[in-house]
Amino acid sequence: MKVLKFGGSSVGTPERIEGLIDILKGYYGRGEHFTVVFSAFSGVTDSLLEMGRKAAFGDESWRAAFEKFAQRHQDAITALLTGPLREQVSADMERSHQSLGNMLTGIFLVREASPRTMDYVVSFGERSSAFIIANAMQQAGIPAFFLDARKVIKTNNSFVNAKVDFAVTYPLVRDYYTQHPEIQVVTGFIGSTSDDLTTTLGRGGSDYTAAIIAAGLDAVSIEIWTDVDGVLTADPRKVKKAFTIPKMTYAEAMEMSHFGAKVIYPPTLQPALQKRIPLFIKNTFNPNFEGTYITDKRDPSGHAVTGISSINQVALLTLQGGGMFGVPGIAGRLFSSLAGAGISVILITQGSSEHSITFAIPPELSAKAKQQVETEFGFEMEKGMVEPVKVEVDLSVIAIIGENMRYRPGIAGRMFQALGKNGVNVVAIAQGSSELNISVVVAHADEAKAMNALHETFFLSDTKELHLFMVGVGLIGATLMEQIRAQAQFLKEKRSLELKIIGLANSTKMLFNENGIDLGNWKELLNASGEKTSLASFVERMKNLNLSNSVFVDNTASEQVTHFYETILESSISISTPNKIATSSSYLQYQRLKGIAARRGVPFLYETNVGAGLPVIGTLEDLITSGDCILKIEGVLSGTMSFIFNHFQAGGEPFSAIVREAKRRGYTEPDPRDDLGGADVRRKLLILAREIGLPLEATDVQIENILPKAAQDAPSVDAFFTELEKSDGYFEKLVADAAKEGKALRMIASLENGTEGTSQACIGLRAVDASHPFFALSGSDNMIVFTTERYKERPLVVRGPGAGAEVTAAGVFAEVVRIGNYLS
Repeated sequence: MKVLKFGGSSVGTPERIEGLIDILKGYYGRGEHFTVVFSAFSGVTDSLLEMGRKAAFGDESWRAAFEKFAQRHQDAITALLTGPLREQVSADMERSHQSLGNMLTGIFLVREASPRTMDYVVSFGERSSAFIIANAMQQAGIPAFFLDARKVIKTNNSFVNAKVDFAVTYPLVRDYYTQHPEIQVVTGFIGSTSDDLTTTLGRGGSDYTAAIIAAGLDAVSIEIWTDVDGVLTADPRKVKKAFTIPKMTYAEAMEMSHFGAKVIYPPTLQPALQKRIPLFIKNTFNPNFEGTYITDKRDPSGHAVTGISSINQVALLTLQGGGMFGVPGIAGRLFSSLAGAGISVILITQGSSEHSITFAIPPELSAKAKQQVETEFGFEMEKGMVEPVKVEVDLSVIAIIGENMRYRPGIAGRMFQALGKNGVNVVAIAQGSSELNISVVVAHADEAKAMNALHETFFLSDTKELHLFMVGVGLIGATLMEQIRAQAQFLKEKRSLELKIIGLANSTKMLFNENGIDLGNWKELLNASGEKTSLASFVERMKNLNLSNSVFVDNTASEQVTHFYETILESSISISTPNKIATSSSYLQYQRLKGIAARRGVPFLYETNVGAGLPVIGTLEDLITSGDCILKIEGVLSGTMSFIFNHFQAGGEPFSAIVREAKRRGYTEPDPRDDLGGADVRRKLLILAREIGLPLEATDVQIENILPKAAQDAPSVDAFFTELEKSDGYFEKLVADAAKEGKALRMIASLENGTEGTSQACIGLRAVDASHPFFALSGSDNMIVFTTERYKERPLVVRGPGAGAEVTAAGVFAEVVRIGNYLS
């Protein structure tokens, strides 16, 4: 015998009822032995409760609600039944509803609705649905018989949440089914006392009915048919990538239900657990899907963690004080006082020092619990032995659950690492010796982010999803997005990494999509966006979304954007940027940003600040980390300047024309004077100096200015080019003089790391001959030469393109992937 139960959503409309009858016809056609339990039509139980409340308050509107209730069931009869059967069932239903109407009229007249009365009122939901469906099954050729569960399920008189008398109920169930071989259609949720007063079984009552019937019949299985594909690994409203758990144990299911999984409810499992009856959770609207199989045997080959669940809102109370140490009975007094006030504790944690006990309860009971505990420990508080109870609110409990955790070391470590790398602070921790459950208390605002981070860690460890928020969609930003789009499939298949751009902003508009912006038409979407760009709003939205694995990408050269770096890092959001302003501003600010990133445990990456896509900073870090000592750094650090002077030849194109071409290609800063005046190279040299521990400021770098004063002081970029054209003759003479000596012009930055106080940093235009490594530079190549204790005779050279949207975007792209690797 199988026991099948269909919930309210499965019987919500006649069309859905026809669908489940098709399912039952399949069972009957296969020769299955089964009985079926039905809930009330969706929404009906709440409607009946509301009718009773309104009637008790003298509110005449109960009558309209009653008429709507009656009509809904008559409409179902009309839709599902035909001929004489329809007329008979309609008349029977009308008589039944007349009894309900009389009861509600009585409640209205006496202005009172006791729990006993309300149980009777509510019972009409299941009695009506099961009766109609039983007859619809008969019409479909299934020999079904309506069974009012009040005949076989006997309870005490604790109305609203009655306790089942199993010693009486199980024999009644067995006897009834022995005498009635037809397929029984049972009313869920209801029972009756020994003197036949109607009772209800509380929350999850219809599931409970199914379990009771199954236990009484020693059924081979229970099937709970609902509107989801079984028990999911997490709440899909909070974790979009949650998926069905194919198999789990009773203990895991109990834990999942305690922590908020709504598909199952603990009392449902008790009778099944005692009889070791397997339980299936299946989807009425996807009947061919396997669903979830719940049994008493764990799957040793399954995931270490079976599921992740949460309690949305809790309050955390802490009793602490020096007077608790070594004193027996403190915990007993504490929890006895709470039990006496009817307060159930969700979670308990206590350190081995015995200095404090922390426990979680529903937030609405926090004031009552605080008063109760402080009354119990009033004497100790008066003597200063125990402090007043500390109450923390706006918290959530998150639990990872799985029987296989006890056999695998490192689970807790992975859990806390995932939370830590996403900036989720753990307020309290609890774990039993069974290792079935590890629970943490976190800020309520971090609940969804924490669940997603944990879900990715334990179930999707093969694929890491990064959420990018990008400011700046010009040459570099647009190129970066195209590179991400083109490489997406490779990253997912070969690197187990999925990049989603959640937020985009240019100087005028910004766009957000929590599911990821389509990179195939991001320009159109951004242009169509009605949101005006506000950096403060952009950052605030990014923080409020609070997504796991968030990365802020700044593709601008804006100082204003860098002002937000601090709050971004403080929010545990990683940063990747080619913007040099933050790292080349004051040394104090540089230190502060690095310190925040280290303290929050998030990457702050700016490799592209110095050499675009070249591994300059990374190489420098590796040298220092491995114990080498940096003696000197020389470099052509500007791809722009390299391009300009590599193309500027005696008798060739004018200097101003080459600068214009460099700007057109995206090699220069928005204002080329940042490059030609040495400001851009100075920023890069400052960054390198700071990376090796030299606290240099911009004023410590000597720059030989190559621009005439009129070009330097021009009021705009256009005016600058006008003045630069006037100076073409000056630059032509410089390059011609160098060429006569067989030399080439190069803008060279030099940093000498002398003893304390003797470090020198300078930038200038130099003529170098063919023996110098910088002579052979071509295109927009950068070259950085590291002279170190290990690389003294033959310095270490890094060379390659140092400017251009493609290589800079590629450098940022590589950093984003590096952040993904760090987070995984």
